[in-house]
Amino acid sequence: MEQVTEKVTETLKKVAIGGDKPQKEKKQKKEKSAPAAGGDAGPLEMNPPPAFIQERLDLFDKLYKEQQEELAKRPRDDILITMPDGTTKTGKAYETTPAEIAKGISNSLFKRTVVARIDGETLWDLERPLEKSCKLELLDFNDDQGKFVFWHSSAHILGEACERRFGCSLCIGPPVDNGFYYEMALPGGAAVQSSDWAPLENIVTKIVKEKQPFQRLEMSKEDLLKMFAYNPYKQHIIKDKIPDGTRTTVYRNGPLIDLCRGPHVPDTSRIEAFAIMKNSSSYFLGDANNDSLQRIYGVSFPDKKQMAAHKKFLEEAAKRDHRLIGKQQELFYFEECSPGSAMWLPHGMRINNAIMEYIKEEYWKRGYDEVMTPNMFNVALWEQSGHLAHYKDDMFILDVDKEQFGLKPMNCPAHAMMFRHRDRSHKELPLRLADFGVLHRNEASGALSGLTRVRRFQQDDAHIFCREDQIKAEVADLFDFMKSFYGMLGLTFKLKLSTRPEKYMGEIETWDRAEARLKEALDEFVTATGGTWELNEGDGAFYGPKIDIAVLDCLNRPWQCATIQLDFQQPINFSLEYMTADAQVKQDEDKAASKTAKPEAPKEEEEAPKEGEEKKKKALLVKKPLTAGCARPVMIHRAMAGSIERFTAILAEHFAGKWPFWMSPRQVMVIPVGMGFLDYAKEVALTLKKEKIHVDVDSSGNTLQKKIRSAQLAQYNFIFVVGDDEKTNRKVNIRYRDDTSTQARDVPYSLEEAVEKLRALKADRGMYNPFPAHNPKKDEATKEEVKA
Repeated sequence: MEQVTEKVTETLKKVAIGGDKPQKEKKQKKEKSAPAAGGDAGPLEMNPPPAFIQERLDLFDKLYKEQQEELAKRPRDDILITMPDGTTKTGKAYETTPAEIAKGISNSLFKRTVVARIDGETLWDLERPLEKSCKLELLDFNDDQGKFVFWHSSAHILGEACERRFGCSLCIGPPVDNGFYYEMALPGGAAVQSSDWAPLENIVTKIVKEKQPFQRLEMSKEDLLKMFAYNPYKQHIIKDKIPDGTRTTVYRNGPLIDLCRGPHVPDTSRIEAFAIMKNSSSYFLGDANNDSLQRIYGVSFPDKKQMAAHKKFLEEAAKRDHRLIGKQQELFYFEECSPGSAMWLPHGMRINNAIMEYIKEEYWKRGYDEVMTPNMFNVALWEQSGHLAHYKDDMFILDVDKEQFGLKPMNCPAHAMMFRHRDRSHKELPLRLADFGVLHRNEASGALSGLTRVRRFQQDDAHIFCREDQIKAEVADLFDFMKSFYGMLGLTFKLKLSTRPEKYMGEIETWDRAEARLKEALDEFVTATGGTWELNEGDGAFYGPKIDIAVLDCLNRPWQCATIQLDFQQPINFSLEYMTADAQVKQDEDKAASKTAKPEAPKEEEEAPKEGEEKKKKALLVKKPLTAGCARPVMIHRAMAGSIERFTAILAEHFAGKWPFWMSPRQVMVIPVGMGFLDYAKEVALTLKKEKIHVDVDSSGNTLQKKIRSAQLAQYNFIFVVGDDEKTNRKVNIRYRDDTSTQARDVPYSLEEAVEKLRALKADRGMYNPFPAHNPKKDEATKEEVKA
């Protein structure tokens, strides 16, 4: 039952009311991003505390005593504990703890360690006795799992502070990617105010000083219902998610006791730096028909130095927020009448098209064929593919002509149908189908966030149909594609292999075979490149394992973009097959023989009986056995950029709005030093426009310096200043946005040479300066050095 709370957490992570203006859902409750001056004038804590706190403690103390008595009876067998470096420690079962092992090595190691990991899989409380021989790892805050445990414990501390201040009914408090939150219902439906932040942080400070230990207790479903009788939200979770006759765990720190899988830090003193970041509203279980709850977000660190660095990071990230850049540069916006669907403005589409053009060029080089498929399919198709059973809640289902249709959330079923629409030969494989079709996913309103989480989007979606012996070469080419694409943009990446989830289609043997193929490809790639990959167990797609690629931007933030998914299931679901080489030879021989045989008289064709719609749909769902002489193809799902919307947002923040020339929506601004040179400025612009360069002319009456400053703020890559000398000699005076040495008026080039260099820069998709300030004759050498 350790996964019960995790399942509820995954549901609730998406459901905060809010999102991006101007979307109607956000009007429920605005997020507060800064505390009001003066704080709260009321009492710091409830006095007396709510009665349920003592009732809860009494039951916990009784059951915890019984648990400890039972554990004391367990045999203290000798166990062997193996450390990561291969050394071993001896201990006693149900007696020796990871904390003792850490202290035995050094006290500083114990203080740094957040949680233990047993046998490479199970996270374990430092103070919880080991039960058998095992491999032991000691994780600190810098480890991803250690950080999540640290933030999970911090969420419990926040929950305790909220109970002590508000007497609220807590719902759930998980760690998230950038901290944690706690969700709750305040008495009388009250709302959390920004003036509550400072009092809550004061209570947290008291909790940290008290060094409250985290205590783990296993409880039956019946006892859990008694303990949380006061809390309708916990009651719902316990009744709905915990099967009868099973047990799960709660954790206590101070007066707080909460339903929780754990593990946690040893005690509250580990949380030395704590800050509330914002609060918002949400719906219980993400359903707008349920109660509206309050959600408080926070972040914490083992020391104040890391907190200061984090706040500085947030300041820089705020400057790079793609929503701010999108507004400043007029790239996109959202309308209330279509939440989660971006309105792409002309300058935004220039970026969108540039990304698409690059990918299409790579498709041509790598042997992909572009296709287009419908936006809407009968639900029978989604039933056959498995999406209706596994993905229905994230789909838009429509009633059309008394039948149900679904807007496609992905292209794979359509591409599978395209593969099977005629007989296929082994000679056609690998068959690579690419599709930029519009996709729709029914994201929760609270999850919508600019371009990073939308309901309507396009992605560089493609599916490769191949033989099993071709998998290795195809995945290697995908790694090469990915390395070239991300390397060109200055993005590094991390690789994770996500394996079979709890809910999956197909046979375990098929999954094992698919996972082994991907492990082999990953091992070969990291051996060649010197990188590493991580195992992400249980996070694969329902139809197959996948390699998830997280790109790291200039702030070292991970973003999920590319994916490579191996799929043996959909070819079975859609009865996909191709004629093998041996069968092809026999067929060719039969055809040759038939040419010499006497032709038979043609038979009169009978009209096929018309089938009803229901029969057609049932026929669609039938899985046909393999035809003699045929084999199933393997289907590889892949994307490099992923959602074009999301990728645009990532690049906007990575480059801070300073787009590389080849994808920049504002490439050149031509500025005449006076109105007498406006005609020449327009001539220069027309020349550049013929090269498909995005160029503008500043014909305003502003001063020259103001024109230049305005162009710099608008992030034009180049500013061409033209005056008398330039007009007479057909030159341009060039300033390069990313090179301060060219900001003075001392880099003249002939118009012809300037056009030639920009043409080459665009074709190279380079990020170098083709117009060096001091020695224009060496620009080719400079270009090659920078590229190298």
